[in-house]
Amino acid sequence: MQDLRPGAVILFGSGETSPSSGKTHEYIASQLTTPFQINILETPAGFQPNSSLVAQEVADFMALRLQNYAPQIRVIPARQKGTSFSPDDPQITEPLWDSDWIFLGPGSPTYAVRQLQYSLAYHILVARHRLGATLMLASAGVLALSAYVLPVYEVYKAGEDLHWQAGLDFFGAYGLSLVFIPHWNNTDGGVKLDTSHCYMGKERFQRLVALLPAGQTIVGLDEHTSLIMELSEGRCRVMGRGGVILLRGVQEEYFRSGSTFPCDALGDFRLPASLDDIPMEIWQQALERRRGRGQPQEVIPDEVRALVAERQHARLQKDWARADQLRAQIASLGWEVRDTPQGVEIIRK
Repeated sequence: MQDLRPGAVILFGSGETSPSSGKTHEYIASQLTTPFQINILETPAGFQPNSSLVAQEVADFMALRLQNYAPQIRVIPARQKGTSFSPDDPQITEPLWDSDWIFLGPGSPTYAVRQLQYSLAYHILVARHRLGATLMLASAGVLALSAYVLPVYEVYKAGEDLHWQAGLDFFGAYGLSLVFIPHWNNTDGGVKLDTSHCYMGKERFQRLVALLPAGQTIVGLDEHTSLIMELSEGRCRVMGRGGVILLRGVQEEYFRSGSTFPCDALGDFRLPASLDDIPMEIWQQALERRRGRGQPQEVIPDEVRALVAERQHARLQKDWARADQLRAQIASLGWEVRDTPQGVEIIRK
């Protein structure tokens, strides 16, 4: 299990392609060794005729916002099982093996669960994440990762009775049972309709909570806000305009933008002790592909990564004196930071 060093998981309450999300994207990019590869899965919107356009909008935003890092960005058309664009097709999913950053966004959360559950695409996603790839989610992607997924379309659009459906339960392997609710403080309905709590409204959402197992942890994400879960460090941080709310029974905690809290606040957090949720042939192939890419065996210390991220922020603010101070501090720790046309490189001196 010495190979396990899970990447970060980033969840947006909304605004993943708005200017308010830029700092989150740049923070994550600054943590990666360039050049890095971003893969965008179409799956959550795979039922829509324009799913490729939905994914391409995300790709275009990332290409522009992260242009200083020159990422390699691909859209993966893993749309629907049993079709020529299946998440089980080895050719369709091939680029996922080399992912450094995987994005899932808008669409239907229940559709995303049906298409991804036990699929080749999802198994590769989990394996790559355990080996360090970043996982970024928005909208339907956030909801789908839950232990119990809120069927937004079915309830809000089609008027079905209040209920939950089984989700991908991504964090079950980490000892956590979590239900994610983006658009927590949404106000699209104005004064006439309460559209908070992901369009359910406060009163209806309280009835939904009563249908969950007692003590279920709920994570609410405000609009234009991101929750960055740095699992290997056991730390969460909040960025953006709003905050993140944790609900468990009658207990309630609110974390504003700029704050951090331990993963333990979410439950009995632990790093996975086994690979029972990944087929062994998938894991072995993921290890082979990583070795084939020549991934360095030496891990860049968290302290150095944090200083590099701070330096990148100083450069974005044109605080050149602070950036030079941080470069010297990084050098004192035995590492060199290089600014190249392809982005930032971190090299052992």
